Amino acid sequence: MPTAQDLRAALKQHGWRMTPQRALILEAIARSRGHISVEQVHRQVAEDSPEVNVTTVYRTLERLEELGILRHKHVHGEPAQYERTDEPLHQHLVCTGCGRDQELDVSVLAPLEDELRRRYGFYANLSHTAFVGLCRACQARQPTPTVH
Repeated sequence: MPTAQDLRAALKQHGWRMTPQRALILEAIARSRGHISVEQVHRQVAEDSPEVNVTTVYRTLERLEELGILRHKHVHGEPAQYERTDEPLHQHLVCTGCGRDQELDVSVLAPLEDELRRRYGFYANLSHTAFVGLCRACQARQPTPTVH
């Protein structure tokens, strides 16, 4: 698990100047667990430094993704969420009925990944988005489940 110091060193190694604003962003990332949005990072940083621009947060998170420190995914209609790459890969099952978000081990998707490669010659990044549908509880409440 990288510390804020590790993150600063990675950016410096790739030629990025370490500004006080970037240092605060890196501290927020180092403290984060699970998913975090640009807006959440910006709110955390703005507590200590209200002048930090959300654009600076976007650029810094994008750079951390380019360096392999973060990855992002889009979860059904929500803004991009970032997570650290030292956390295990997973997918999401998002219920359109109740909004429940359940993590799914990506190994479950290996047969789909293989079939897409075999049938279409397509190498899919199945950890990048979410599956939407109805959870068991919402299905039980509806006579005929309909997925939107």
